[in-house]
Amino acid sequence: MDTKLQQQISALFESWAKEPIQSMQILPQSGSDRQYFRLKGAQKTALAAFNANFGENKTFVDYTKHFLEMGIRVPQLYAPNLENNIYLLQDLGDQTLLQHLEIERKDGIPSDSTISYYKKALSALAKMQIKGIQNLPVEVYHTPVSFNEQAMLWDLNYFKYCFLKTTKIEFDEYALEQDFQRLTNHLAQESQAFFMFRDFQARNIMLHDQTVYFIDYQGGKKGPLQYDVVSLLFQAKANLPNKLRQELLDYYIQEASKLTSIDTQKFKGNFYLFALLRTLQVLGAYGFKGLYQQKEHFIASIPFALANLDWLIENIRFPIDLSYIKEVSKQLVTQHSLRLIIAKQKAEQLTVQVKSFSYKRGIPKDDSGNGGGFVFDCRFIHNPGRYQPYKKLTGRDQAVIDFFEKESTIHDFIEQVKGIIDEAVENYIKRGFANLCINFGCTGGQHRSVFSADSIAKHLKEKYPIKVVLHHREQELKNWQN
Repeated sequence: MDTKLQQQISALFESWAKEPIQSMQILPQSGSDRQYFRLKGAQKTALAAFNANFGENKTFVDYTKHFLEMGIRVPQLYAPNLENNIYLLQDLGDQTLLQHLEIERKDGIPSDSTISYYKKALSALAKMQIKGIQNLPVEVYHTPVSFNEQAMLWDLNYFKYCFLKTTKIEFDEYALEQDFQRLTNHLAQESQAFFMFRDFQARNIMLHDQTVYFIDYQGGKKGPLQYDVVSLLFQAKANLPNKLRQELLDYYIQEASKLTSIDTQKFKGNFYLFALLRTLQVLGAYGFKGLYQQKEHFIASIPFALANLDWLIENIRFPIDLSYIKEVSKQLVTQHSLRLIIAKQKAEQLTVQVKSFSYKRGIPKDDSGNGGGFVFDCRFIHNPGRYQPYKKLTGRDQAVIDFFEKESTIHDFIEQVKGIIDEAVENYIKRGFANLCINFGCTGGQHRSVFSADSIAKHLKEKYPIKVVLHHREQELKNWQN
């Protein structure tokens, strides 16, 4: 971490908290370039945000002040320092609505508590959209001010250039543009009088003290009501069942109707057109941030977005003719080579660290941020290190390898480990994960653990198109000391 930035954050915290900072934890970044830090003093805690984009910071700070005045659930703003592009916020913890959904979901079905949180979020969204726009000078912060026809076309072209053209599908660009124009002309007739969060998804909804809080709303502008509801209910990674989507859509209309007049039939008709628009825009983002920038969770979400697209074109009768968009979409969801590309991309992004270690110095720390991994204890295996001829050798020396062949059950152990590891690796590839750690420990980290780590690393390299990083901690430490 930059020393100057650390000093600036510490000074801001101490000025606000009136006490010295005791710890500063860097939090993992997600899709944006913003950095977050968890700060703790003796009595107070806060979240510090750093973003080199001054304009984005100014918008976030001003929006936050406005929404707090309107009684909308956003984090408390403790201390802005826009000159240095930092500000302090209420620490809402780590759990997002998406994490709650993934933890509590069983057999693909969200839990009752998760559904309750979704309803709370939709009710709060209606208030933010309808009441939150009052006296908010959006024109000061964004051009265009609203999600107009031009802005919609930008999203569709994002899909065309960043996703569709990367798939090598042949398509008639003129025919596609005609459908794009037809879609945006129709949707531009919707009222643009509401606050549009722009990226209203479960990852931007924090759960704290049994309620929901919104974050990451600085991109919000004027727009239609449907778009944010679509963003939440059709979020690719959330993969909500379609029956639940219908239930939550009806609930939102009921809540929003308490605050403004809604034509339910027209609202639902255009809702699915916005769902199509949003799904295409999301695929554009996944193409750029996933396939191009190689960010793991965007790649992992592509199959879910394609599933949403497939459901829309197969199940929804749109109020306007979009025949060519549907034709191209069908090619996308059925193209075998695209699935292979995605599978290969997801496999190549997985890094498996395989380590040997001595229990005398403790289990190796996982510095990937994934939180641990497998730890296999090799100490029950017959140890060649007990015998003088092998004391100065390692599990890589032929004499030790021959000992294991004749005098131990280590090969049976390794075969059992392969079965466990293979299942985990294949699951991680399927889910688009980036890191897995596999540790083998023995008494001295010299014989059994080294042989086991070498065997598993070789097995993984031969079987999967993944990156395998092998470390023998105790041996590397000896070499460094020598």
